[in-house]
Amino acid sequence: MDDSPRAVGYGRTVRGRIGAVARYTALGVAAVLFLLPFYLIVRNGLASEADITAPNWTFFPTSLHWSNVTELFHDPSVPMARAMGNSAVVSVVQTVGQVALSSMAGYGLARIPFRYANVVFGAIVATLMIPAAVTFVPTFVVVSSLGWVSTLRGLIIPGLFSGFTAFLFRQYFLSFPKELEEAARVDGLGHWGAYWRIVVPNSLGFFAAIGVITFLGAWNAFLWPLVIGQDESSWTVQVALSSFLTGQTVNLHELFVAAAVAILPLLLVFVFLQRYLVQGVAESGIKG
Repeated sequence: MDDSPRAVGYGRTVRGRIGAVARYTALGVAAVLFLLPFYLIVRNGLASEADITAPNWTFFPTSLHWSNVTELFHDPSVPMARAMGNSAVVSVVQTVGQVALSSMAGYGLARIPFRYANVVFGAIVATLMIPAAVTFVPTFVVVSSLGWVSTLRGLIIPGLFSGFTAFLFRQYFLSFPKELEEAARVDGLGHWGAYWRIVVPNSLGFFAAIGVITFLGAWNAFLWPLVIGQDESSWTVQVALSSFLTGQTVNLHELFVAAAVAILPLLLVFVFLQRYLVQGVAESGIKG
């Protein structure tokens, strides 16, 4: 057996190449599995009902029906354009509100000393242990008593604050350099001034990460918009999608086109801001 440095180096090179091939093969397989649902959505969205339900599968439909997109937005039974607009308003407002309110709560718990800080923080953490199903009915009763059913207020306001988001901000602010805030106080800034003029500008990456996660969750929400949006004028995109597949009607080609249209904003957000997702997990203080 040749134990010379040249042979050892050659063996390491071979093993390195085999490992690289194995990694790239695994990544390729994972990419195909990840992209397969998107291919099915686009393929079926541009196909006819006959192509979708045909017994013999074809990689591409016999003809591309681009008119399916026009048909989707002109369907009188499903206000898709209105639903997209509602989802955009709900998602943007909830994202801005949740990031603003939760960040201020997290900063207060992390930096402002007061007697019951630990009690308040414990209460917030305790709410994370309560299943959402437990608070669903009481929240609906409150929203209904205020007359907010089938309104954007009923969709938006209950989601303007999140205890989990406040917890993430607190964990982040605990590790924020105190020296920057102390320098701000020397210049005469109080807690609000230090938060707004020092902490926020130096934490935009983390704010963006939380914003992306919040936006994705608000856009994909289904159960609460389904219960509150009892009128078509207040439907969100997820509720509109569900209307294409009911016990009485099955409209497959419009369902797949609507799914593709609904996914497009999320893809754009994810493509342009995906690095903030990784940064947010790394800076949140959560260890996996």
